[in-house]
Amino acid sequence: MNNKIKKYGFIFFLCFAFLSIVGCSSDNGTPEETKPETKTLTTDVNKIDFVAKGNSASVAVTTDTKTWTISSTADWIKLSKTSGMNGTSLVAITALENTTTAARTATVTISSSEAESVQILVSQAAGTGAVTGLYPSYNTNPIADDATGMSSSAVELAAKIKLGWNIGNTLEATPGGETAWGNPSVTKALIDLVKANGFNAIRIPCSWNQFANATTAQITAARLARVKEVVQYCVDNDMYVIINIHWDGGWLENNCTEEKKEANNAKQKAFWEQIATNFRDFDEHLLFASANEPNVENATQMAVLKSYHQTFIDAVRSTGGKNAYRNLIIQGPSTDIEKTNTLMTTLPTDKVANRMMAEVHFYPYQFCLMDKDADWGKMFYYWGEGNHSTTDTAHNPTWGEEADVDKFFLSMKTQFVSKGIPVILGEFGAIRRNLTGDALTLHLKSRAAFLKYVVKQSKVNGLIPFYWDAGNLGVNTMSLFDRTNNTIYDQQALTALQDGLK
Repeated sequence: MNNKIKKYGFIFFLCFAFLSIVGCSSDNGTPEETKPETKTLTTDVNKIDFVAKGNSASVAVTTDTKTWTISSTADWIKLSKTSGMNGTSLVAITALENTTTAARTATVTISSSEAESVQILVSQAAGTGAVTGLYPSYNTNPIADDATGMSSSAVELAAKIKLGWNIGNTLEATPGGETAWGNPSVTKALIDLVKANGFNAIRIPCSWNQFANATTAQITAARLARVKEVVQYCVDNDMYVIINIHWDGGWLENNCTEEKKEANNAKQKAFWEQIATNFRDFDEHLLFASANEPNVENATQMAVLKSYHQTFIDAVRSTGGKNAYRNLIIQGPSTDIEKTNTLMTTLPTDKVANRMMAEVHFYPYQFCLMDKDADWGKMFYYWGEGNHSTTDTAHNPTWGEEADVDKFFLSMKTQFVSKGIPVILGEFGAIRRNLTGDALTLHLKSRAAFLKYVVKQSKVNGLIPFYWDAGNLGVNTMSLFDRTNNTIYDQQALTALQDGLK
């Protein structure tokens, strides 16, 4: 009995050992299946908060899966890659600038067929509403506000400016630059001549777009330096100076439309950040003007123009320094007095009080600019009380004389000046016509009367007159000075302007 137990026990032991080595069988005689290995997919962050300006965050994706993909629910989120393999990979998640006034969120998802997906919640603060993402920011070194030399409010500064002169058809000439329209380069001697003849302010129409990179809107250093040089000529003469973005190929002036609003605001911001930064050290002798003669015919276009002006103001102020207090000039629709009186009923906002001026121009067309009779009307050769022709009555004026000047200028005084907003009469003038004999004599007398009256009524109504001088000589021109030799070209017109101040 004991021997049998030992015998069968030994056999059982051998069977148990064998099964331990080869594995146990299931009931149907096959080996049990091995459970699949669990894969993992992780990230080192699960939430990212971006500022409105936009920037990038680096995320580490770690996994033992073979492959994975990454995607976003929003097009304002940009990813440096869309997929990866096992191991640890870095992904740059970039948020574009938020140009809306609302905060926004998005979800970034990392997925694999071998593991559970991972989500990253992305949020971004609200923006200001200005469109800036088309170009880099050029407000790269804003500085602390500096009130040194900037004590005058708009009203106080306006009282210091007596009579202004335009360097027309020169620094705004396009394409080609300063001498492209036939004028010589501006010299210190020319500015000295202007100052010596009764002008204490210069308006410098400027082109910038032709000197800017089409992709980045960066203005060349040479262009900024040249305009600064001319500004310095004026400031050295204790003259007040206005620089603007003039017609400039019409990119802004011909496009006060909803379709162009976003792109133009982006360029307006880029240009004025650069201009403001480069001219920041000039004191209150320098004023900035948003545009020139923006084409606006209705309230819808006026709203777009107002956004361009707002972008201008915000860009200048953001650069700090003396620009935090600089007096700024905004243009009425088409700089037309009647349109401005009707359409520009509200102004942009400015965080600095009492540093804003408005601008209009004044050219009663048939007398000032029309150079050919038309079927709808004739040129006006003569102007003003006592200056109508008895022999050439067809060319006597039927509008635009003293009573209209009084009415137009009073409307600007009522709308702006009386409310503490000075008005720059940024351009005015009248061409010298190709006449002879008594007709020429009466025409020149009329022209002098017009210039004197405009300056006189500007002074009465608180407008600041800037005469338009394009530099070209001869008939159908209005130049005061010969820039080739820095001499007076039209003494009669010059005297009339000076007499208007008396």
